[in-house]
Amino acid sequence: MTLDLFTALATFAFVTVITPGPNNLMLMASGTNFGFVRTIPHMLGIGLGFPLMVFCVGMGVMRVFDIWPLSYTLLKAVSVAYLLFLAWKIANAAPPRATEGPAEGKPLTFLQSAAFQWVNPKAWSMALSAITLYAAGRDLVAVLWVAGVYVGVSAISTTGWTVLGQQVRRLLKNPTRLRVFNWVMAVLLVATLVPVLWPVG
Repeated sequence: MTLDLFTALATFAFVTVITPGPNNLMLMASGTNFGFVRTIPHMLGIGLGFPLMVFCVGMGVMRVFDIWPLSYTLLKAVSVAYLLFLAWKIANAAPPRATEGPAEGKPLTFLQSAAFQWVNPKAWSMALSAITLYAAGRDLVAVLWVAGVYVGVSAISTTGWTVLGQQVRRLLKNPTRLRVFNWVMAVLLVATLVPVLWPVG
């Protein structure tokens, strides 16, 4: 891979992972409700799970949709249902028992957040676009480059959004404010379904 192509790939990957989406909104909410340390498994699940998904897409997993078109409809249905469930969990996250105490409930685990990538509409869009643009030939080396770059940029993005949530927590020591924040995050998460349910064009 040439330096110019690598730079373009790194820029594309960074922009796609840093912009708001289901992963980042959930990381921010988790950082706010559970703090940085308890959110690390969630961060690692995204940071390693999504590049693995990119690799699998590059190696031909998308052919399943061509062979069995109904699978795409089923994936969309599962995606919508699971995102609505996660939005409900965020909206109803219990506030801390004390001002500095940990929030009740549990953040997503490594496996849960890694598995979530497969029902995350934005993740599918990102993976397909990255492979189409930067590994069109689907050769192993090119696919590994794309997946590897996503490991690097995901580390920056997941850390940044979790720290942002952690800092927001300082402004939300009042349980009522925290509940409002959680509801706003839940609504924004549901809003990410709009392009999936009503695609433009």
